[in-house]
Amino acid sequence: MPHYNLCFIGFGNVARALVRLLERKRGLLKSQYGFTYSITGIATGSHGYAVNPGGIDAAEALELAESRQSILPLSSSRVQNSLEVIRNSNAHVMFENSPVNHHTGQPAIDHVRAALEAGQHVITANKGTVVHGNRELTQLAKSKGKKFLFESTVLGGAPVFSVFRETFPLAELQSFKGILNATTNLILSRMENGETFEEAVKYCQSIGIAETDPSADVDGWDAAIKVAALVTVLMDASQPITPEQVNPTGIRGITNEMIAKAKAEGKRYKLVCSAEKVGDTVQASVAPELVDSSSPLYGITNSSSGVTFRTDVLPDYSITVTEREGMQGGPVETAYGLFADFVNAVK
Repeated sequence: MPHYNLCFIGFGNVARALVRLLERKRGLLKSQYGFTYSITGIATGSHGYAVNPGGIDAAEALELAESRQSILPLSSSRVQNSLEVIRNSNAHVMFENSPVNHHTGQPAIDHVRAALEAGQHVITANKGTVVHGNRELTQLAKSKGKKFLFESTVLGGAPVFSVFRETFPLAELQSFKGILNATTNLILSRMENGETFEEAVKYCQSIGIAETDPSADVDGWDAAIKVAALVTVLMDASQPITPEQVNPTGIRGITNEMIAKAKAEGKRYKLVCSAEKVGDTVQASVAPELVDSSSPLYGITNSSSGVTFRTDVLPDYSITVTEREGMQGGPVETAYGLFADFVNAVK
């Protein structure tokens, strides 16, 4: 029976949610897909590094990280950085979930490159690797006979890239429009219900879908890099675009008075993401827009998100990730995208 060693670069909310999911599905992975796994490497930004080719106890790793303690006691040898964890973990699969650098994609690109060079499949939710390194890393993975998969970079666990890759052969994406940042959507929904901007941000931080520094979300950079990822992978533009070229406008300028006025008129503010292919170029945008009830975006509220794709051969194709009662989106859904990529890479 095949056995896979797993390495985690980044051990924040998403990675820990993935470990819990893997542990919950361990029996089904063995019975239905015929393989087992061990965690053999973990690199964190604030809790240190650990490698143990014989296996790291998942529950203990989670407990140490969540109690803000060092994971060094879990290591069978001394490692001092993420690259050493990748190279010494004897991993077959590396999950790259370090913080996103919207402007360069580093150091995540170096992590992915090192893992592929070491003969590991790579699965990531890090959008920087796709926007700034997709072509190079995809070619490197192919040359090594390995997978470089990134379904969780946009819309969490909902399939986007795999749908186009596997079920829309030769369909040409002409444009898309939607809501790609669940955090800002939740902030705007809570402001519509009377909270201030600061109160809504604090709530998002409390449930784990906004960082301590929320600027990447509220200033539009997370949405912009998702737009750039979709354009880079799915649109055959002569030149991929960067988040800087998207030039996002965030939601800091939207006041409670503006939201109240829009509500009285039967409208809502949404942080709208769009891109359209015009000749050999792509025009892309991230900016707040007023939408009314005739727009498909109007009913996408709270931490829900969604996007509509228009191709040359099919009518509009829409994907909506809807908030379930008692759930607020975020780490669990993103973790499932990573989990699905893992199963598809090795099954």
